[in-house]
Amino acid sequence: MERIGETMKRVVNAPKFAKRYEELRNEVMENQGVQDFLSEHADAVDKGIVDRGLGKLYEYAGASHGCDKCPDLDNCINIMKGYEPLLTLSRGLIDVDYKKCPSKVKDDAVRNVSKMVRSYYMPKDVMEAKLQNIDIFYDDSRVTAVRAAKDFLNALDETGKLPERGLYIYGPFGIGKSYILGALANELATRSIRTVAVYVPEFLREVKQSIQDQSFNEKIDFVKQAQVLMLDDIGAETMSAWTRDEVLGTILQFRMAEQLPTFFTSNFSYQELEHHLTYSQRGEKEVVKAARVMERIRMISQPVKLDGKNRRN
Repeated sequence: MERIGETMKRVVNAPKFAKRYEELRNEVMENQGVQDFLSEHADAVDKGIVDRGLGKLYEYAGASHGCDKCPDLDNCINIMKGYEPLLTLSRGLIDVDYKKCPSKVKDDAVRNVSKMVRSYYMPKDVMEAKLQNIDIFYDDSRVTAVRAAKDFLNALDETGKLPERGLYIYGPFGIGKSYILGALANELATRSIRTVAVYVPEFLREVKQSIQDQSFNEKIDFVKQAQVLMLDDIGAETMSAWTRDEVLGTILQFRMAEQLPTFFTSNFSYQELEHHLTYSQRGEKEVVKAARVMERIRMISQPVKLDGKNRRN
Protein backbone atom coordinates (compact mmCIF):
# COMPACT_ATOMS: atom_id res chain seq x y z
CA MET A 1 0.00 0.00 0.00
CA GLU A 2 1.31 3.45 -0.96
CA ARG A 3 2.06 5.73 1.96
CA ILE A 4 -0.08 8.81 2.45
CA GLY A 5 2.90 11.10 2.06
CA GLU A 6 3.78 9.57 -1.28
CA THR A 7 0.17 9.84 -2.44
CA MET A 8 -0.01 13.54 -1.51
CA LYS A 9 3.30 14.21 -3.22
CA ARG A 10 2.07 12.55 -6.40
CA VAL A 11 -1.21 14.51 -6.34
CA VAL A 12 0.49 17.83 -5.69
CA ASN A 13 2.94 17.26 -8.50
CA ALA A 14 0.20 16.34 -10.95
CA PRO A 15 0.10 18.83 -13.87
CA LYS A 16 -3.61 19.75 -13.41
CA PHE A 17 -3.18 20.38 -9.68
CA ALA A 18 -0.02 22.42 -10.19
CA LYS A 19 -1.72 24.53 -12.84
CA ARG A 20 -4.75 25.22 -10.67
CA TYR A 21 -2.53 26.02 -7.69
CA GLU A 22 -0.59 28.54 -9.74
CA GLU A 23 -3.83 30.14 -10.99
CA LEU A 24 -5.12 30.55 -7.44
CA ARG A 25 -1.77 31.91 -6.33
CA ASN A 26 -1.77 34.51 -9.10
CA GLU A 27 -5.37 35.41 -8.33
CA VAL A 28 -4.54 35.95 -4.67
CA MET A 29 -1.38 37.91 -5.42
CA GLU A 30 -3.32 40.29 -7.68
CA ASN A 31 -5.62 41.31 -4.83
CA GLN A 32 -4.95 44.92 -3.89
CA GLY A 33 -5.27 44.27 -0.16
CA VAL A 34 -2.76 41.40 -0.35
CA GLN A 35 -0.35 43.56 -2.33
CA ASP A 36 -0.62 46.36 0.20
CA PHE A 37 0.03 43.93 3.07
CA LEU A 38 3.08 42.36 1.39
CA SER A 39 4.44 45.79 0.52
CA GLU A 40 4.02 46.94 4.11
CA HIS A 41 5.88 43.88 5.40
CA ALA A 42 8.39 43.54 2.54
CA ASP A 43 11.34 43.41 4.92
CA ALA A 44 9.91 40.48 6.88
CA VAL A 45 8.15 38.38 4.22
CA ASP A 46 9.81 36.11 1.68
CA LYS A 47 8.49 33.59 -0.85
CA GLY A 48 8.49 30.77 1.69
CA ILE A 49 6.33 32.74 4.12
CA VAL A 50 3.93 33.63 1.32
CA ASP A 51 3.66 30.00 0.21
CA ARG A 52 2.98 28.81 3.76
CA GLY A 53 0.42 31.55 4.26
CA LEU A 54 -1.30 31.20 0.89
CA GLY A 55 -4.40 29.72 2.51
CA LYS A 56 -4.78 32.76 4.76
CA LEU A 57 -4.14 35.12 1.86
CA TYR A 58 -6.80 33.27 -0.13
CA GLU A 59 -9.24 33.57 2.77
CA TYR A 60 -8.60 37.30 2.86
CA ALA A 61 -8.78 37.87 -0.90
CA GLY A 62 -12.08 36.01 -1.29
CA ALA A 63 -13.82 37.87 1.50
CA SER A 64 -16.02 40.95 1.40
CA HIS A 65 -14.29 44.13 2.59
CA GLY A 66 -16.25 47.21 3.52
CA CYS A 67 -19.37 45.17 2.69
CA ASP A 68 -18.50 45.52 -1.03
CA LYS A 69 -19.74 42.01 -1.85
CA CYS A 70 -22.69 41.81 0.56
CA PRO A 71 -26.15 43.32 -0.02
CA ASP A 72 -26.82 43.41 3.72
CA LEU A 73 -25.76 41.88 7.03
CA ASP A 74 -28.07 38.88 6.74
CA ASN A 75 -26.48 37.95 3.42
CA CYS A 76 -22.86 38.45 4.46
CA ILE A 77 -20.61 36.06 2.51
CA ASN A 78 -17.73 36.05 4.98
CA ILE A 79 -16.80 33.05 7.12
CA MET A 80 -17.77 35.01 10.22
CA LYS A 81 -20.97 36.84 9.34
CA GLY A 82 -20.63 40.54 10.10
CA TYR A 83 -16.84 40.40 10.36
CA GLU A 84 -14.16 40.97 7.73
CA PRO A 85 -10.61 39.54 7.75
CA LEU A 86 -7.54 41.62 8.48
CA LEU A 87 -4.11 40.26 7.50
CA THR A 88 -1.50 40.03 10.25
CA LEU A 89 2.08 38.82 10.55
CA SER A 90 3.09 37.02 13.72
CA ARG A 91 6.28 35.05 14.37
CA GLY A 92 7.02 34.73 10.70
CA LEU A 93 3.55 33.45 9.80
CA ILE A 94 0.74 35.12 7.90
CA ASP A 95 -2.59 34.97 9.71
CA VAL A 96 -5.94 36.74 9.76
CA ASP A 97 -7.83 38.53 12.51
CA TYR A 98 -11.45 39.52 12.14
CA LYS A 99 -13.00 42.93 12.78
CA LYS A 100 -16.59 44.10 12.57
CA CYS A 101 -17.69 45.14 9.10
CA PRO A 102 -19.46 48.50 8.56
CA SER A 103 -22.89 46.80 8.40
CA LYS A 104 -22.23 45.02 11.70
CA VAL A 105 -21.04 48.24 13.35
CA LYS A 106 -24.20 50.03 12.19
CA ASP A 107 -26.44 47.16 13.29
CA ASP A 108 -24.80 47.04 16.74
CA ALA A 109 -25.24 50.78 17.11
CA VAL A 110 -28.96 50.49 16.34
CA ARG A 111 -29.32 47.62 18.82
CA ASN A 112 -27.43 49.51 21.51
CA VAL A 113 -29.67 52.51 21.03
CA SER A 114 -32.80 50.37 21.33
CA LYS A 115 -31.47 48.89 24.57
CA MET A 116 -31.28 52.38 26.05
CA VAL A 117 -35.05 52.80 25.82
CA ARG A 118 -37.46 50.70 27.86
CA SER A 119 -41.15 51.13 27.23
CA TYR A 120 -44.31 49.91 28.91
CA TYR A 121 -47.36 49.65 26.65
CA MET A 122 -46.10 52.35 24.30
CA PRO A 123 -47.02 52.02 20.57
CA LYS A 124 -44.27 50.72 18.31
CA ASP A 125 -44.44 53.67 15.91
CA VAL A 126 -43.98 56.07 18.81
CA MET A 127 -40.88 54.25 20.05
CA GLU A 128 -39.37 54.39 16.54
CA ALA A 129 -39.96 58.13 16.15
CA LYS A 130 -37.28 60.57 15.01
CA LEU A 131 -37.19 64.32 15.68
CA GLN A 132 -36.24 65.06 12.07
CA ASN A 133 -39.40 63.31 10.87
CA ILE A 134 -41.76 65.53 12.83
CA ASP A 135 -43.78 67.76 10.52
CA ILE A 136 -43.41 71.27 11.89
CA PHE A 137 -44.70 73.26 8.92
CA TYR A 138 -47.75 75.50 9.31
CA ASP A 139 -47.96 74.78 13.04
CA ASP A 140 -46.28 77.18 15.43
CA SER A 141 -47.05 75.08 18.50
CA ARG A 142 -45.29 72.08 16.96
CA VAL A 143 -42.27 74.25 16.25
CA THR A 144 -42.28 75.36 19.89
CA ALA A 145 -42.53 71.77 21.19
CA VAL A 146 -39.73 70.48 18.97
CA ARG A 147 -37.57 73.48 19.88
CA ALA A 148 -38.14 72.77 23.58
CA ALA A 149 -37.06 69.15 23.04
CA LYS A 150 -33.94 70.29 21.18
CA ASP A 151 -33.17 72.83 23.88
CA PHE A 152 -33.16 69.98 26.38
CA LEU A 153 -30.73 68.03 24.18
CA ASN A 154 -28.53 71.08 23.62
CA ALA A 155 -28.29 71.70 27.36
CA LEU A 156 -27.22 68.08 27.82
CA ASP A 157 -24.62 68.35 25.03
CA GLU A 158 -23.19 71.61 26.37
CA THR A 159 -22.94 70.67 30.03
CA GLY A 160 -22.72 66.89 29.94
CA LYS A 161 -25.48 66.80 32.53
CA LEU A 162 -29.20 66.14 32.23
CA PRO A 163 -31.34 69.24 32.85
CA GLU A 164 -33.46 68.87 35.98
CA ARG A 165 -36.78 69.71 34.34
CA GLY A 166 -38.53 67.89 31.55
CA LEU A 167 -41.56 68.93 29.49
CA TYR A 168 -45.27 68.71 30.11
CA ILE A 169 -46.74 68.52 26.59
CA TYR A 170 -50.49 68.89 26.56
CA GLY A 171 -53.24 69.31 23.98
CA PRO A 172 -56.06 67.50 22.14
CA PHE A 173 -56.13 63.83 21.11
CA GLY A 174 -54.01 62.50 18.26
CA ILE A 175 -51.82 65.52 17.52
CA GLY A 176 -48.44 63.83 18.10
CA LYS A 177 -47.63 64.50 21.76
CA SER A 178 -46.43 60.94 22.38
CA TYR A 179 -44.50 60.92 19.10
CA ILE A 180 -42.38 63.86 20.27
CA LEU A 181 -41.51 62.00 23.47
CA GLY A 182 -40.57 58.88 21.52
CA ALA A 183 -38.33 60.91 19.22
CA LEU A 184 -36.67 62.57 22.20
CA ALA A 185 -36.12 59.19 23.87
CA ASN A 186 -34.31 57.93 20.77
CA GLU A 187 -32.16 61.05 20.62
CA LEU A 188 -31.20 60.53 24.26
CA ALA A 189 -30.38 56.90 23.53
CA THR A 190 -27.77 57.96 20.96
CA ARG A 191 -26.17 59.88 23.83
CA SER A 192 -26.21 56.75 26.05
CA ILE A 193 -28.98 58.11 28.26
CA ARG A 194 -31.42 55.47 29.48
CA THR A 195 -35.09 56.35 29.19
CA VAL A 196 -38.15 54.62 30.56
CA ALA A 197 -41.35 55.47 28.68
CA VAL A 198 -44.61 54.49 30.33
CA TYR A 199 -48.21 54.59 29.12
CA VAL A 200 -49.72 55.66 32.43
CA PRO A 201 -53.22 54.07 32.36
CA GLU A 202 -51.91 50.57 31.62
CA PHE A 203 -48.98 50.94 34.01
CA LEU A 204 -51.27 51.87 36.89
CA ARG A 205 -53.43 48.84 36.18
CA GLU A 206 -50.36 46.61 36.13
CA VAL A 207 -49.03 48.10 39.37
CA LYS A 208 -52.34 47.47 41.09
CA GLN A 209 -52.24 43.82 40.03
CA SER A 210 -48.59 43.47 41.06
CA ILE A 211 -49.53 43.67 44.73
CA GLN A 212 -50.71 40.08 44.45
CA ASP A 213 -47.44 38.76 42.98
CA GLN A 214 -45.29 40.90 45.30
CA SER A 215 -43.56 42.77 42.45
CA PHE A 216 -45.04 46.16 43.35
CA ASN A 217 -41.88 47.68 44.86
CA GLU A 218 -39.73 46.38 42.02
CA LYS A 219 -41.92 48.05 39.38
CA ILE A 220 -42.12 51.33 41.25
CA ASP A 221 -38.37 51.43 41.89
CA PHE A 222 -37.56 50.70 38.23
CA VAL A 223 -39.70 53.56 37.02
CA LYS A 224 -38.87 56.18 39.63
CA GLN A 225 -35.10 55.62 39.36
CA ALA A 226 -34.92 55.95 35.55
CA GLN A 227 -32.34 58.41 34.22
CA VAL A 228 -35.14 59.98 32.20
CA LEU A 229 -38.79 59.11 32.77
CA MET A 230 -41.60 59.73 30.29
CA LEU A 231 -45.16 59.42 31.54
CA ASP A 232 -47.49 59.27 28.56
CA ASP A 233 -51.18 60.23 28.72
CA ILE A 234 -51.36 61.15 32.37
CA GLY A 235 -54.93 62.03 33.25
CA ALA A 236 -56.45 59.40 30.92
CA GLU A 237 -56.70 56.90 33.77
CA THR A 238 -59.47 56.52 36.30
CA MET A 239 -57.55 57.74 39.32
CA SER A 240 -58.02 56.20 42.73
CA ALA A 241 -56.71 57.84 45.86
CA TRP A 242 -54.23 54.99 46.23
CA THR A 243 -52.75 55.23 42.71
CA ARG A 244 -52.56 59.03 43.02
CA ASP A 245 -50.86 59.10 46.41
CA GLU A 246 -48.96 55.81 46.72
CA VAL A 247 -47.93 55.28 43.09
CA LEU A 248 -47.85 58.56 41.21
CA GLY A 249 -47.05 60.65 44.28
CA THR A 250 -44.23 58.31 45.34
CA ILE A 251 -42.64 58.33 41.89
CA LEU A 252 -42.83 62.10 41.50
CA GLN A 253 -41.57 62.80 45.01
CA PHE A 254 -38.46 60.68 44.42
CA ARG A 255 -37.72 62.29 41.07
CA MET A 256 -38.20 65.80 42.46
CA ALA A 257 -35.87 65.05 45.37
CA GLU A 258 -33.22 63.47 43.13
CA GLN A 259 -33.61 66.16 40.42
CA LEU A 260 -34.27 63.60 37.71
CA PRO A 261 -35.91 64.92 34.51
CA THR A 262 -39.46 63.75 33.88
CA PHE A 263 -41.59 64.26 30.78
CA PHE A 264 -45.37 64.10 30.50
CA THR A 265 -48.04 64.10 27.84
CA SER A 266 -51.66 64.84 28.67
CA ASN A 267 -54.93 66.03 27.23
CA PHE A 268 -55.17 68.27 30.30
CA SER A 269 -53.44 71.52 31.16
CA TYR A 270 -51.91 71.82 34.63
CA GLN A 271 -55.15 73.27 35.97
CA GLU A 272 -57.33 70.63 34.32
CA LEU A 273 -55.10 67.81 35.54
CA GLU A 274 -55.27 69.16 39.09
CA HIS A 275 -59.07 69.08 38.87
CA HIS A 276 -58.88 65.49 37.57
CA LEU A 277 -56.64 64.45 40.46
CA THR A 278 -58.88 66.14 43.01
CA TYR A 279 -61.70 63.65 42.57
CA SER A 280 -60.91 60.01 43.28
CA GLN A 281 -62.59 56.99 41.75
CA ARG A 282 -65.08 56.94 44.62
CA GLY A 283 -66.02 60.56 44.10
CA GLU A 284 -64.10 61.84 47.10
CA LYS A 285 -62.87 65.42 46.82
CA GLU A 286 -59.28 65.79 48.06
CA VAL A 287 -58.01 69.20 47.09
CA VAL A 288 -54.87 69.20 49.21
CA LYS A 289 -53.61 65.81 48.01
CA ALA A 290 -54.21 66.74 44.38
CA ALA A 291 -52.39 70.03 44.90
CA ARG A 292 -49.44 68.17 46.43
CA VAL A 293 -49.08 65.94 43.35
CA MET A 294 -49.41 68.92 41.01
CA GLU A 295 -46.76 70.84 42.91
CA ARG A 296 -44.31 68.03 42.15
CA ILE A 297 -45.29 67.95 38.49
CA ARG A 298 -44.77 71.72 38.20
CA MET A 299 -41.40 71.45 39.90
CA ILE A 300 -40.01 68.85 37.49
CA SER A 301 -41.50 69.97 34.17
CA GLN A 302 -42.34 73.01 32.09
CA PRO A 303 -45.64 73.21 30.17
CA VAL A 304 -45.73 73.19 26.37
CA LYS A 305 -49.09 73.43 24.64
CA LEU A 306 -49.46 71.50 21.38
CA ASP A 307 -52.23 72.16 18.87
CA GLY A 308 -53.06 70.72 15.48
CA LYS A 309 -55.38 68.36 13.70
CA ASN A 310 -56.10 64.82 14.89
CA ARG A 311 -53.70 62.70 12.84
CA ARG A 312 -55.37 59.46 13.81
CA ASN A 313 -58.44 60.26 11.70
